[in-house]
Amino acid sequence: MLAQQHRMRAKAQFSKTTRFGARSGRRNLVLYTVKTPGETTSIGFIVSKSVGNAVTRNKTKRRLRELIAPFVSEQPNGYSLVIRALPAAAHADYPQLSNDLDSALASVLKKLDAAPVAAQSSEATTTSTIQGEER
Repeated sequence: MLAQQHRMRAKAQFSKTTRFGARSGRRNLVLYTVKTPGETTSIGFIVSKSVGNAVTRNKTKRRLRELIAPFVSEQPNGYSLVIRALPAAAHADYPQLSNDLDSALASVLKKLDAAPVAAQSSEATTTSTIQGEER
């Protein structure tokens, strides 16, 4: 079970993470992640009615919550994650969900680590272009 401090509940938090976060999709889920330095890691789940009835949706959420708990204990601060379950997640067994979540998480973290380098290089290009125009 995730501690209450790590649960995402506000619509604004979900929107910020899904709109501006790095995304990685797998067969059973889509993971959105944003770095939030200085803030507690928060996790949100989106499990729509297309996944199944209430019992199936809750079972899927419980499984995903249990699978993401080790990440939260390793990284208690600095990330905001939204996990969107796809309809295939309802019929996936625990190892399949675990593999999909692990690979999506690795992919997203790799994208987030690469993002600052790309941003710095684009700033350098902008600066050199501006300096070139001034000459």
